[in-house]
Amino acid sequence: MVDERREATPEDGVLTRIGQAIMLHRAGDREEARNRLSALWHEIGPQGDAFHRCTLAHYMADTQDDPRDELDWDLRALEAAEGFVTERPPAAAPQEPRVADGPGPRHPLVALRAFFPSLHLNIAADYAALDRPADARAQLRRARASVNALADGEYRQGLRDAIDRLQLRLDGIAGAR
Repeated sequence: MVDERREATPEDGVLTRIGQAIMLHRAGDREEARNRLSALWHEIGPQGDAFHRCTLAHYMADTQDDPRDELDWDLRALEAAEGFVTERPPAAAPQEPRVADGPGPRHPLVALRAFFPSLHLNIAADYAALDRPADARAQLRRARASVNALADGEYRQGLRDAIDRLQLRLDGIAGAR
């Protein structure tokens, strides 16, 4: 199975560098992760590969200190994913009815589709942090709708649980007003 994945996805230096920055962030070096991702963002540029831009922006959002900046990066990730999916000719779309479990390295279109529930969930959380509950609820609806395209598994269930937790938090905010 591992060999099949390697054949389907050639070695990608950009994704490797994104992964290295993610490891720095998870190890507690948020600033260095942000610096590396920022440099890579400028290297890729606005016309760069949509999968790379989506992945990078998705993780760059997590390194932000200001919720408005986090929202900006999450929106960039969503924009890159939506642009890639809508610009692809129908013949290029995979014929699989379900997206594989998680946004790991596969055909870029399949991987980007697997990002959608997480992207919408992150944007909903950003809006909640900015005290914009109506916008947060709208994104949660999109997250719920897109999570159904995922194959059953831990990734899908984890997203459903996170969606439910944020919904409960938003409901609690509404009840407290």
